[in-house]
Amino acid sequence: MIDETHMGRAIALAAENLGKTDPNPVVGCVIVTSGIIVGEGVTQAGGRPHAEEQALAQAGPLARGGTAYVTLEPCGQRSSGAPSCAERLITAGVARVLIACQDASIHAAGRGVARLSQAGIQVELGLLAGEAAPLYRHYRPRSAP
Repeated sequence: MIDETHMGRAIALAAENLGKTDPNPVVGCVIVTSGIIVGEGVTQAGGRPHAEEQALAQAGPLARGGTAYVTLEPCGQRSSGAPSCAERLITAGVARVLIACQDASIHAAGRGVARLSQAGIQVELGLLAGEAAPLYRHYRPRSAP
């Protein structure tokens, strides 16, 4: 029940910026450590910064050992060449990442999940996917050629 509450908060954050983040999808992220929310973020207008970046910046060292609740799979690669959100979560030392929906974008498409898993982070997919899905109804990611 606690996981659902925190993912619900991430979904609510994302809903606040729905339609404002093109070309990127809107994403909400909540980071919880020892039962306390230590960071929150939502994709900003124009698609940057990403939700995970903001939540991690807010959490700082408190993210270590915590859980990240993310509405869409963290990017495994950035078109700008900057560190991906998956890399940022790994570097921050989160222990677990719960993801509502997978991302078919060429910058995610399983790459984010794979990077997190390979780093030993526990990854769970599908938490409140039905509730998060409307956020991505009109999202048309670029797919791999």
